[in-house]
Amino acid sequence: MDIATIIGLLAGIVLILGAIMSKASIMGFIDPASIIIVLGGSVCAALISFPMRKVLGVAGVVRNCFFTKARNPDDLIVDLVKYAEIARRDGILSLENVTGEINDPFLVSGIQMAVDGTDPDLIETIMMSDLEAVAGRHRAGKALFENIGKYAPAFGMIGTLIGLVIMLGDMEDPASIGPAMAVALLTTLYGSLIANLVALPLADKLGMRSKEEIMLKMITVKGVMAIQSGDNPRIVEQKLKTFLPSGMRGAEEAGRQAA
Repeated sequence: MDIATIIGLLAGIVLILGAIMSKASIMGFIDPASIIIVLGGSVCAALISFPMRKVLGVAGVVRNCFFTKARNPDDLIVDLVKYAEIARRDGILSLENVTGEINDPFLVSGIQMAVDGTDPDLIETIMMSDLEAVAGRHRAGKALFENIGKYAPAFGMIGTLIGLVIMLGDMEDPASIGPAMAVALLTTLYGSLIANLVALPLADKLGMRSKEEIMLKMITVKGVMAIQSGDNPRIVEQKLKTFLPSGMRGAEEAGRQAA
């Protein structure tokens, strides 16, 4: 579970509600018609922009923001170096005995192809095609939330204009103008909150998640190719470490020396 996402979302809601309740009643900021315009309009825009299956799959995309945690790349590199040592010591066919212990289907697929003697270029082509497919799914999920973040404020403004038209059409009672104006402005508030507190931050989180997973898959591809070519485990480790930021490489070395 991603605690940062949950804390950020809840803290944002609490701060906004706290600011409202310190000056006014929360009931004055609730208007069902405004909510319908903003949420309904944003969903309709998403349905127009994306296939139905993408919109219906939004629950799975949200789950990636809150509950999916990327594997530590250091751990992946350690495992790949271990497999390289086994392959160099006992032969690459011996890796077939360890595939049952691996939880990553992508890594299992690559090792199995190497064990089966598949041409190295074909192994890399297949694994990179799989990687590109994953990246495409991630882009689609991110684009869905970016779409909502783009259109929610626009529908908020549309709701405000509708409210103003209704208000200007009935100005016989001057005392009703203030409350009517307040209700008209609520749709703009809802649109801004949905875009800037929910949709766009989730899109950014999905983008970060995608980069993390793509890096892990690239490490896996290069690791499998290095194992298949029979590289020395130390060389495999050095190759894979190039994917890590310099700060992470230094922290890993320091941890190893301390141990």
